[in-house]
Amino acid sequence: MSELLEDIEGVLLDLDGTIFVGDRLVPGAADAVDALRRGGLPLRFGTNTTRMSRTTLVSRLQEMGLELEVGEVFTAALSAATWLEQKGLWNLSLCVPEAAQADFGHFKINETSPQAVVVGDLGEAWDFDRLNSAFRHIMEGAEFVALQRNRYWDTGEGLALDAGSFVAALEYATGREATLAGKPSPMFFQGAAESMGVELINLAVVGDDPGTDVVGAHACDAAAILVKTGRFQEGAAAPGMPQPDLVLDSVATLPAALGVGF
Repeated sequence: MSELLEDIEGVLLDLDGTIFVGDRLVPGAADAVDALRRGGLPLRFGTNTTRMSRTTLVSRLQEMGLELEVGEVFTAALSAATWLEQKGLWNLSLCVPEAAQADFGHFKINETSPQAVVVGDLGEAWDFDRLNSAFRHIMEGAEFVALQRNRYWDTGEGLALDAGSFVAALEYATGREATLAGKPSPMFFQGAAESMGVELINLAVVGDDPGTDVVGAHACDAAAILVKTGRFQEGAAAPGMPQPDLVLDSVATLPAALGVGF
């Protein structure tokens, strides 16, 4: 085992592409999670998804056969909510699907004079009026928070624009840079580590995306483990992008790599 992985005290597991692909768990993922638990490592399941609430996501994963609790899932929405609370910003304009609004249930929706505009993936619900309303609020001084910056995603029926495309449009129009709450923002990894009571230097981040999981982990001095499932493509990392500390065929071999669960 690499010396960089000898002091791991907590694991942040990406979900889509790492734990599951489509509507099925990656083979061996459930057993790997069980082994990590037996090894005494606290776990968090981290995701940038903004299309559903944490509760709905957990139910979906449980139906696939993964045992987990809502409190073990750390989302971009949760990261954003924590930041907004710390800033005392309670009146929001929410550009997220209705299914994901439950994660902001303790905030007040204010489409007249919000303190912050929160942008996630509205999908086909985006139209000129919604985008222009967000633009006006930001121009009038509202904080600008992006849950994630993914440019597009694979719907299973073809590629579709993701939240990052609309975030970029609003940044261009307003001349303001959004505060990023999801991966690869340090805010996301710090929040996940704190929820486990683990220092970032003792955290292992496991995922399939070099641009979010590996980049984000190294920016926070956490260990980065890349798996060859989901979005992984051999040789796809951009020049100059940090390299993972370890590359695995899948999450199924993670416990052995960390020397736990036996």
